[in-house]
Amino acid sequence: MGNALGIAQFGGKAPSAKPWTGLGSGVLEVVESHDGNAYRAVYTVRFQEAVYVLHAFQKKSPSGARTSGRDVDLVAERLKVAQKDHEEHYGKPKR
Repeated sequence: MGNALGIAQFGGKAPSAKPWTGLGSGVLEVVESHDGNAYRAVYTVRFQEAVYVLHAFQKKSPSGARTSGRDVDLVAERLKVAQKDHEEHYGKPKR
């Protein structure tokens, strides 16, 4: 996961990164396995000056492949916080 995030910092996209559905472009996830468990890191590259890691968690969904609603909601909320933080530090994005 660290390697994928490092690649993102320099403007690239790791082969293991895939879009996180539901929040539009620029939000990605990396999935890794270790000792039979699945782990995910969700991050955004929407901002030129910074990569924000929105959530990292062990996948423990009782419904199979579906990510828990709590984790999905947490990613959405943290994306809003990242937007606010970015505006405070770098100003509003130019359109």
